[in-house]
Amino acid sequence: MKIDIGISKDDRKAITEGLSRVLADTFALYLKTHSFHWNVTGPMFNTLHVMFMTQYTELWTALDEVAERIRALGHPAPGSFTQFGGLASIQEEAGVPKAEDMIRQLVEGHEAAARTIRAVFKAAEKADDQPTADLLTQRLQIHEKTAWMLRSLLE
Repeated sequence: MKIDIGISKDDRKAITEGLSRVLADTFALYLKTHSFHWNVTGPMFNTLHVMFMTQYTELWTALDEVAERIRALGHPAPGSFTQFGGLASIQEEAGVPKAEDMIRQLVEGHEAAARTIRAVFKAAEKADDQPTADLLTQRLQIHEKTAWMLRSLLE
């Protein structure tokens, strides 16, 4: 059935292409954060273990929100490692870095996600797509706040 929500087909396509990159970055950051939760060691173990769990749980929830917005705009959401790998700006970590390096990587990941989100705003604003802009604003606030909190641990 044809979608008639006041956003053109071309604009919906542009928005969902951007949201797909947001989804991929969110998944990459989720996976990295969960891995770090499992593998963190050292004097900050308990603090980081609990903090990372809070963060990966929030990211897991965000995956569904972003994917469902893509679907509401009439496009399939990417859902494979191959698709995410081609779309994400956040590099995976195959090893187990020291706790401080984990924190640095997560700061960089949240900052990268924020940059990806900012790039999608243009398409959402052009199409007068308030629900997407609202979702992007919420995600941006979370990534910036999380990066600040993590960065504070490095001072």
